[in-house]
Amino acid sequence: MSSDEILISAGEASGDLYAGCLAAELSRRTGAHLFGMGGERMLEAGVELVARSSDVAVTGFSEVWSKLPVLRRTLHRLVDEAERRKPRLAILTDFPSFHLRLASRLKRLGIPCVYFVAPQFWAWRPWRVNLIRRRFVSALCIFPFEEEFFRKAGIDTTFIGHPLVDIVRPSMPRADFLAQHGLDPEKPVVALLPGSRWNELHHNLLPILEACARIAQHQPGCQFILALAAGFSSDAPQAGAPSTMNLRIQSGAVHHDFNLPAAGLNLSVAPGAAYDALAAATAAIVASGTATVETALLGTPMVVVYRVGRLTEMMIRTFARTRLVAMPNLIAGRAIVPELLQQDCTPARISAEVLRLMESRDAREEMQRGLVDVRARLGAGGAISRAADAIARFL
Repeated sequence: MSSDEILISAGEASGDLYAGCLAAELSRRTGAHLFGMGGERMLEAGVELVARSSDVAVTGFSEVWSKLPVLRRTLHRLVDEAERRKPRLAILTDFPSFHLRLASRLKRLGIPCVYFVAPQFWAWRPWRVNLIRRRFVSALCIFPFEEEFFRKAGIDTTFIGHPLVDIVRPSMPRADFLAQHGLDPEKPVVALLPGSRWNELHHNLLPILEACARIAQHQPGCQFILALAAGFSSDAPQAGAPSTMNLRIQSGAVHHDFNLPAAGLNLSVAPGAAYDALAAATAAIVASGTATVETALLGTPMVVVYRVGRLTEMMIRTFARTRLVAMPNLIAGRAIVPELLQQDCTPARISAEVLRLMESRDAREEMQRGLVDVRARLGAGGAISRAADAIARFL
């Protein structure tokens, strides 16, 4: 095997962030050339991308069907490159439906695989953990309760802590960020994080914006910041039909128009500035996923929302093994933040929960105490360094 080639792969925005940090650390330590699948973070870290994670990122069962052809092509491309280059090791980041198949193909080529950010099989189809035991030489987990679960399945497992502990920081003081967006620091601010994929925006953004209209009616001075994920951009909202505004969101050559339910809503758009928006906010409305962990690390009170397609909802109800869904609640082992999912994800429910946080100091402080506990459970930092140490054993 080549001494200077490592395959590294991530299939979604959070995985790209973690894998990019790890790639930079491994490149610094070993001088190895890294290639594989990822996004902008991995590209910035010097990874040669033979496939783009934006092409395959999708959530839900019903949504994945339209992606099957590109998923197959991407899988074959990565396998062909691995067969040609013969890397010493493959590092696969989360994204289990794709990476379990990739690991099977790589094992046949004699390429050992490490699972970086082991998937959440303890919550979702736990019997699939046996596939990790058969196809991976080791798993690196980021939540403390995962280590025992994977070890009981006979998997060499290391708890490294959560990479976000070292990453999540605002880039500027609150006053500077608000001034940059023309917002008043003396008035309440609500941050909006509707998700990092198109299908999440389609399902989550409209009920969030309708909830904002209700909040503004109760709190006329309230200000809203739409923190779009990296890769998305938008112009300022434009006046539309009576009582509406139009918001165009773009990603590359693709764009979608969203009709906002309230003209004059004090809404600013901040692409790629989630940490600054969250740090500046009085409260946040956050799509379930990695963003809830980021919000918890910043100590911002939040309401967690999420909608998926009907087929996906049926499958989740069939296979889910946990009562709670939001990561802060799972990490703490109790309900800290409200979860408004599917039929509960309505403008009325969202606005009521946000207004409760905005109007009750006791409610905010109680949630913030819970978020302090969540942060403590995620480790003291240094997760990427510990991951590199563990991977060094196989190099």
